[in-house]
Amino acid sequence: MSKRITILGSTGSIGTQTLDVVRQFRDRFEIVGLSTLGYPEDIVEQARAFAPQVVAISDSETATAARRLIDTRRTRIVEGPDAMSQMIAEWECDLVVVATSGSAGLPPTLEAIRRGRDIALANKETLVKAGNHVMALAGASGVRILPIDSEHNAIFQCLAGQKIEAVRRILITCSGGPFLDYLPEQLDKVSIADALEHPRWNMGPKVTVDSATLMNKGFEVIEGHHLFGVDIDRIEVVIHPESICHSLVEFVDGSILAQLGPTDMRLPILNCLAWPERLENAMEPLDLCAIGQLTFRPPDLERFPSLGYAREAAKLGGTMPAVLNAANEVAVHCFLEDRIAFGDIPRVVRHVMDRHEVQGALSLEEIEEADRWARQRAEEFSLARSRR
Repeated sequence: MSKRITILGSTGSIGTQTLDVVRQFRDRFEIVGLSTLGYPEDIVEQARAFAPQVVAISDSETATAARRLIDTRRTRIVEGPDAMSQMIAEWECDLVVVATSGSAGLPPTLEAIRRGRDIALANKETLVKAGNHVMALAGASGVRILPIDSEHNAIFQCLAGQKIEAVRRILITCSGGPFLDYLPEQLDKVSIADALEHPRWNMGPKVTVDSATLMNKGFEVIEGHHLFGVDIDRIEVVIHPESICHSLVEFVDGSILAQLGPTDMRLPILNCLAWPERLENAMEPLDLCAIGQLTFRPPDLERFPSLGYAREAAKLGGTMPAVLNAANEVAVHCFLEDRIAFGDIPRVVRHVMDRHEVQGALSLEEIEEADRWARQRAEEFSLARSRR
């Protein structure tokens, strides 16, 4: 019987690569639902290729355009800001792939967990913003959270059959992004095009910029804490420019397990879709002799302070991780609109964090209020630093 899959954010980088995997294994996976914020041409093409039961479209204009081109006799279209959650609630599936960018992935992820759907999680912000709530709800609902992110998927594989008490530390690897050896004054002159040219990975704009600032690694430290129940102080980041070793786990006896593979997100995607099985694929195998050597070095927190800010937010806890995430989302958005310099991104985050009084975050409402507060402060500070 085919595994029934719904993809949130199917027109983005992870979403399209997930569909590439499904194409290779049509007899194993069935697409139930797809979703997009916009991109009418892409969602129409996907609906025609995979004939899902439902397509969720957040933007009403995109939904109107899609209705003219999608056969609504076999594929229903739901629209609006809550379309993804509606799709999850009304159409059953076995696995929800959360491939959205930013905080938009949190509400439908929570809805999927409440409905007992297993999650293949590629969205970092969901756990950064509300990791305690997500993991507690998943535990109470008996839902598995399978990490698609290459680093966490590597850790997930290294921990298979191991007791978490036996872990001494987790080492999350980082390519270093395109500006690894830039001087601080050079970072203020980085163009949008430069920031979107990642040397190793093919990703969406937001996560590509986060990779360039190393904020994505800070997010991954927070995610790792929630996913695997390991203290923040036992999760480290190491620069690994080759991006072949995707993460490592050191155990109390001194043994280290590492997961290696090509820089191809379809591999961790397939691992999550097929879990607990492993499926043979036609992807190019890793040639270690051709690579020659693997190098590692510590990150430079003075040059890339975002990594340190994320660790600080995680230790403070409460509402601070949500504030960190919201301020960063706004700053990256402003940079991509050419309103602030690349070097202003961590400055915006620092400014907002310094002005936030941490609350205990006892409810999702408190987290959302902190999120709104941080976005407003970040917008105001970005406007003050605007290059226009």
